[in-house]
Amino acid sequence: MKICRHIAVLLGIGFVVTSAQADEWTRFRGSNGNSVASESKHPAEWGEDSNVAWKVKIPGRGWSQPVVTGDKVFVTTAVTENEEKPKRFDGGVVPGAKDATKDEYQWKVFCLSLKTGKVLWEQTPFEGKPAQPKHRGNTYASETPVTDGERVIAYFGVKGVVCYDLAGKPQWSKSLGAHPHRAGWGYGSSPIILGDAVVLQCDNEQTSFLLGLDKKTGDELWRIERDEKSNWSTPYVWKNKLRTELVVAGGKKMRSYDPVTREVLWEMAGSGRTSVSPVGDDELLYVDSTDAFWGSPGIFAAIRAGASGDISLPDAKTTSSEFVAWSQMYKSYRNSSPLLFGGGLYMLEQSAGIVRCFNPKTGKLQYQQRLPESTGFAASPWANDGKVFLLDDSGVTAVIEPGPQFKLISSNRLDDEIFWSSAAISEGQLLLRGQQHLYCIRK
Repeated sequence: MKICRHIAVLLGIGFVVTSAQADEWTRFRGSNGNSVASESKHPAEWGEDSNVAWKVKIPGRGWSQPVVTGDKVFVTTAVTENEEKPKRFDGGVVPGAKDATKDEYQWKVFCLSLKTGKVLWEQTPFEGKPAQPKHRGNTYASETPVTDGERVIAYFGVKGVVCYDLAGKPQWSKSLGAHPHRAGWGYGSSPIILGDAVVLQCDNEQTSFLLGLDKKTGDELWRIERDEKSNWSTPYVWKNKLRTELVVAGGKKMRSYDPVTREVLWEMAGSGRTSVSPVGDDELLYVDSTDAFWGSPGIFAAIRAGASGDISLPDAKTTSSEFVAWSQMYKSYRNSSPLLFGGGLYMLEQSAGIVRCFNPKTGKLQYQQRLPESTGFAASPWANDGKVFLLDDSGVTAVIEPGPQFKLISSNRLDDEIFWSSAAISEGQLLLRGQQHLYCIRK
C-alpha cells in the first residue's frame, strides 16, 4: 500500500512527461534535461544563406538558452551601455572578473514568435546596479528560464526570480539575495519545474541552499541548507528503472534527494566544484565534478540505480563499488554538460576544441578527437535525428555519427560571433543563440 501511495504522489505532482512536452525545449537542455530531441527533426546542414528562417538581434548580453512552448520563444538578457564584450583567444575567452557593480543594467525577458521571430512582448522586471561582480566571460542573464506551458519563470541570480503568464502579464517576483561567488565569477545555475515547485540550486561562497518556490505564487515551499561553495550546475530529474530522483551536483558532494520527502537518498564526494549537469538512463547516472584549479583532474563517475547512503569511494585507487559502476579522475576543463546518446557518452573540452566519447557502461575512452576548426566548447552537445551536434564558441557546428569511432558528417558555420548558449529544438526547428543574435534554423 505504501508503494502504491508513493506512485500516486509521483504521478500527481507531474513527473510524467508526455511526448508532446518532450518535443519542446521548455527548460535547460530540453524538457527531460538530456539534450536529446526524441521527436523533432531539424536540418543537419545550415549557414548564413541556407536554412536560416530568421535571425533577430537581441539587445544586451545573456548566455541563457532560449526555451519554447507552442509558438512562443522566451529568452533573457541584461542590458547596459558599458558592457564589456568577451574577447576570444586561442583556447577560450579572456579570463578574469569584471566589477560591473557601478553600471546601470536592465534585466529583460523577451517573447518571440517561433514561426516568424517577431517580438510578441518584452518585459523589464529589474533595473539598477548589480550587487555582485561577474566573470568577464559571464553575463547577468546566464540562467536559462523555464516554462510549463502556462507561465514562464526567469531567474536572474543577482536580482531574483520573476514569473509572467504567456501574454507577458506579471504574476510574481521574489528576491533570493545576492551572494558572492568564487573569484567573482557570478551565477549560472538554471531553474527547473518539479510538480508545483520551481527548484533553484543556489550554491555560493556565503550561504548555499536548494529552494522550492510555488510556481503559481512564488511562495517558498521548502528550503534545504547545503554544505557547499560555488557551483553552477542545474538540478536533474533522474527517472531510472527503480524510482525518480532529484539529483543536485556539488563540489563537496553529489547528492540525490527523494522528490517527495526531499530526504537524501545517496551522496558521493566531489572534487571541489562543478559547472555541468548530470545525465542518466534507466540504469546509470553520470556525474562530473572538477577540481578547483584549471584543468586539474576531477571525478567522473557512473552511479547505479538504487544507490543509498554515502557511496563515496574510499581512495583514489578504488574505481568501483556496489553502487558505483565505474569512475575515473578526468583531467580537462569543461563547462558543457555530457550527452548520452547512441551508445556513447560525449564530453567536450572548453579550452581545446576536443570531443571525447566514452563507453557509458565501462567508462572506457572510445576516442578523443580535436576538431580542426574549433577553439573550444561552452554550449552543451545535443542529439537529433540519429546524429550528434557539437556547437563551438565560434559558431561552427560539427555533425557526427554516434558510435565508438569518430565520423564527421558535416560542418556548419554561422557569422563570427561567440556562441556559448546551448541549443533549443521544437517542431523541426533549431534555435541557436550567439552573442548578439538569435537564429531559427529550419528547412
